[in-house]
Amino acid sequence: MRRATGDELARVVREHAGRLATSLVSLLGDFSAAEDLVQDAVETALVRWPVDGVPERPEAWLFTVARRRGLDLLRRESNYRDKLARLSVPERDEPDDRLRLIFICCHPALPRQAQIALTLRVVCGLTTAQIAAAFLASESTVAQRITRAKRKIAEAGIPYRVPAADELSGRLREVLTVIYLLFNEGYLSSTLERAQARDLVDDAEWLASLLAGLVPDEPEVAGLLALIRLHRARGAARFGQDGRLVLLADQDRSLWDRTAIDLAIQLLTGAARRHRRPGPYQLQAAIAACHAEAGSWAETDWRQIVVLYDMLLRLAPSPVARLNRAVAVRYVDGAEAALAELKSLDEALDRYPLLHATRAELLRALGRREEAREADRRALALTANPAQQALLEERLTWS
Repeated sequence: MRRATGDELARVVREHAGRLATSLVSLLGDFSAAEDLVQDAVETALVRWPVDGVPERPEAWLFTVARRRGLDLLRRESNYRDKLARLSVPERDEPDDRLRLIFICCHPALPRQAQIALTLRVVCGLTTAQIAAAFLASESTVAQRITRAKRKIAEAGIPYRVPAADELSGRLREVLTVIYLLFNEGYLSSTLERAQARDLVDDAEWLASLLAGLVPDEPEVAGLLALIRLHRARGAARFGQDGRLVLLADQDRSLWDRTAIDLAIQLLTGAARRHRRPGPYQLQAAIAACHAEAGSWAETDWRQIVVLYDMLLRLAPSPVARLNRAVAVRYVDGAEAALAELKSLDEALDRYPLLHATRAELLRALGRREEAREADRRALALTANPAQQALLEERLTWS
């Protein structure tokens, strides 16, 4: 066994706990039982691994602990007997195991927000706090959704399988949302632990690729996959050597992966030509492509980006999309016009740090420095991401 830092330990536990949950749900057919066993195994790992070191096969170690705990429960809960009799030393998950579980969580018998919250918690391993940040909701609300969803799955006897072809369309929207939120959490984490979570980004791209193979004629799947790949292509330029977040305007574009950008744009344009059914993920990918194709910040086609946001808001209106459109409006109609657009978002996004950080930039551009500092202070109080915190603290120091 080898020693591990606190950050590495948390990463290993999160990665393997998610896969363990998938295996146990597959074997037991019971979300609550599987999650209880995973939680016990994780708690044991967090006590033992800092002392003994991380085992060579963390997933086998966690599975063994979970199985032992399950056998202990046999003495008190007889309904575990048949389920635990099926448990053996795990082999590697089938390639589509997590995708299959996502489709179970996204069953139409569940409310939409509960589907997404349950999937992010059980399949993807996000914490309740991270999911709450994605929904802009309270942790207690999210926890209630997850509990109710697990109960509904058990009561309805929802089968553990990828749905038939004629059932896919009814669940695809939620599956895409889950993968998108997983990617967002990985791309810019909502927690203090790390600025980004590359393992979550890897998972999101892998699941999107798997979904593209399952439904190759669905342009929105291609759009989401292209969107993820376009953002990943900028990965080397997003953070400085000191770990500070580098904003798009300041990134060294020579570090961008141009081959990956070209391939992602080919994927996007190919889907658009074949199907001519623009959707929200295709439009977001098209916006990312506008940024990726620009040779410099000054060459960005902001008018085209505003048009694309207008199309996106007609198909999928959201306050975050309106905020992003306002950023583009600044470079078309000026900071005053962009600032006016933010006023209608105050109620919906009051606890969203990027609203206040954006307002600070616009106020600073208009010479309203003290108001800008107050907006930056509000953004700083709301974000838990260490890279965002460092950037905001630097702006407060020098402004």
